[in-house]
Amino acid sequence: MDSQSGFFSAEFLDDYFAECDEHLVTVRRGVLALEPAVSGGPFPAGVLDELLRALHTIKGLSGMVGFGEAEQLAHHMESLLKKLRQGRRTLTGEQFDALLDGVKTLEAVLAARRAESTPPDVSPLLIRLDAGAAPASAPEDAPAAVVTTGSEQDQQLKAVLDSGRPVWRVIFSPTPELAQRGVNVNTIRERLQESGELVRAAPQIAPNAQIRFEFLLAGDVDETAFSGWEKDGLTWERVPSPAPAAPAAPESLVSAVSGKPSTVVRVDLARLDELMHMVGELVISRVRLEEQLKGLQDALPAARWLAVQEVLQKLERQLRAFREQVMRVRMVPVGEVFERMEFAVRDLARETGKQVALDVQGSDTEIDKYVVDRLVDPLLHLVRNAVSHGLEAPDERVALGKSAVGHLSLRAATVGDMVLVEVSDDGRGIDVQQVTARARALGWLQAGEALPEAALLDVLCAPGFSTRDEADRSSGRGMGMNIVRSTVQQLGGSLALQTQSGQGTRFTILLPLTLVIVDALLLLVAGQVFAIPLLAVREVIEMPPTGTTPVGQWELLPYRGGVLPLLRLRRFFHLSDQAERTDRYALIVGAGTQTIAVAVDRVTEQREVVVRPLTDPLLQIAGLAGAAEYGDGRAVLILDAAALMSALLGLGREKMPLWLGGAVPSSSTVIASSVTGE
Repeated sequence: MDSQSGFFSAEFLDDYFAECDEHLVTVRRGVLALEPAVSGGPFPAGVLDELLRALHTIKGLSGMVGFGEAEQLAHHMESLLKKLRQGRRTLTGEQFDALLDGVKTLEAVLAARRAESTPPDVSPLLIRLDAGAAPASAPEDAPAAVVTTGSEQDQQLKAVLDSGRPVWRVIFSPTPELAQRGVNVNTIRERLQESGELVRAAPQIAPNAQIRFEFLLAGDVDETAFSGWEKDGLTWERVPSPAPAAPAAPESLVSAVSGKPSTVVRVDLARLDELMHMVGELVISRVRLEEQLKGLQDALPAARWLAVQEVLQKLERQLRAFREQVMRVRMVPVGEVFERMEFAVRDLARETGKQVALDVQGSDTEIDKYVVDRLVDPLLHLVRNAVSHGLEAPDERVALGKSAVGHLSLRAATVGDMVLVEVSDDGRGIDVQQVTARARALGWLQAGEALPEAALLDVLCAPGFSTRDEADRSSGRGMGMNIVRSTVQQLGGSLALQTQSGQGTRFTILLPLTLVIVDALLLLVAGQVFAIPLLAVREVIEMPPTGTTPVGQWELLPYRGGVLPLLRLRRFFHLSDQAERTDRYALIVGAGTQTIAVAVDRVTEQREVVVRPLTDPLLQIAGLAGAAEYGDGRAVLILDAAALMSALLGLGREKMPLWLGGAVPSSSTVIASSVTGE
């Protein structure tokens, strides 16, 4: 990290990154809105002004903390946009691509700075942006202007000039002949650093469209020291001292001191988590108060007891409204993720040579901030798969009677307490025969054995599975779909697949709106109370009187004409030596081939619980997602349905019958749709 950034506290830098993230949302949206202007259309009203304000703020803040790469990127993008606003240029495809790459590189630079790692080299992109911002025609003898950004480098330059020390502007114009003699930008930089203090180094586009580099050198250097440098492609001139001027402050800081009130307060997500947990504790305390007051019912007159009940009911309504408001504070539009996907689609289309039209619906659908952040990687892989594997090349689509432009759709919608996210395309669909052949080659299916339709997603999500022998930038490593499903399951959701040969593919992700407060079923197992999220349970059934069927290490439960693997929580958690005949009920958990039955003693009630993660390593046990507090103060352990399924379906897989998927790797799901109970 730059030395200047070391002067700022971690909290200050957190605020810097958070504010940059907010302005990046505006920049992403604004740059994408410029695309119609590439084909000669007008610039959308107000978009250029919004972009310039956001980039100017990022530039100013980055200069203040000493992040030169982010500052230079924002400045050069700003320069190009200013030329567009002044009407001196029309937006070309090359300029638009440079702006798109500028947004992505700016994100990468900020991510690297946040992780305290080496940021990417931005010099090539700065040259592209400079080329786009250059006037259409300019006098060849016009001197290139010194870039002024109001940054740390400008402040350092002003301080040097004010001190009376000479500052020289040195221009290096590289040529092939100089390169053959070993004279390049690196050797020139080293030479200048030996002569004085290098205040600035930046690439430029000369009026003749050639690349050159500008250096500002400070120090007690006489002009005779440059004698003979002209043969190495160097020119120099003394920089005059500037007239005194008030330093410009970043736009966001100006508004902070101008007296203009702000309606936004930035709050760390961890604080909102704690606030939500406090709301849950208030709910629990209200329940405990209600239980305690029941003992006073006989001692109070009927009128007084009625008044107490009215107060309790009012308190319950107020707490419910309070909880809903806190949950709304955590919600953010899923469009933040969709906008990132638009950049990925354009990048992949340019790389693969495919024509892709992206349709986005439901961007304003709100979901918990934590869930949105975790959703980025799964969506990114599904989008990459759709462009790389799903959509055909333009000539192939035309030969099939389709439009040359492939269509990719991102859709989000709220369904009750869940949010539905779809990624669909109108491409070739998944080649089931190719997947089957690959599964046979990996030993997951026997020769001649067909792959059940319901098991297709399970095979695609198996670790190490890929239909490609070689990996490229977007696919082929055999880990993506496994990570997609695992991440979705960790978020308490599910993944579904629909595909039709020649027509396209649709992946559907179903996720809870929030993971902090959930509706749960309370279960009793060997005297221990557990909770399981209601959304994870498909059905509750009584254990059949005919009992279960053992198959190796498995126990199979008859269910709707087939069987399901049975997990007994009593045995799984080693709770008691009592006879297992006390397991009277079974919870049906999961979907499709990823379905199991979980045996419990009783289901006592449904209740909202506040999920607290188990952070102590000694308490992190497979099958548990967290803990909540019961009404009487006892702790309730919350079951992790996805972990229970993985644990059960991974038992003794090498000894499982083939129709239960014995050949598939243990961390994948079972290859089966349903089997008879014979």
